Amino acid sequence: MRLERNLTQAALAAEAGVSTRTVGRLEAGEVATQLSGFVRVCRALGLLERFELLVPEPLPSPLAELASRGKTRKRASRTATATGKARAAGRAAWTWRDDT
Repeated sequence: MRLERNLTQAALAAEAGVSTRTVGRLEAGEVATQLSGFVRVCRALGLLERFELLVPEPLPSPLAELASRGKTRKRASRTATATGKARAAGRAAWTWRDDT
């Protein structure tokens, strides 16, 4: 971006309020630079709106996703009809027959 805007490292450093060495470190990918220097250089280059691309929106965790789905049915259940309920109410409890 610096070269596309036809800026020297010194000119970008002066515009961003950082040292020329800081701009050089950022371009080299060195980790010894401070975040504030990085933000200042990005602001000078008009790149702050692109920060959202660096850190995407966090996705819900797998456990949170399961909790949001709610309880899922494991098997189908029978639907009792009105006549079936009436018959079942008048019937005695089921037992094993002894046919011997």
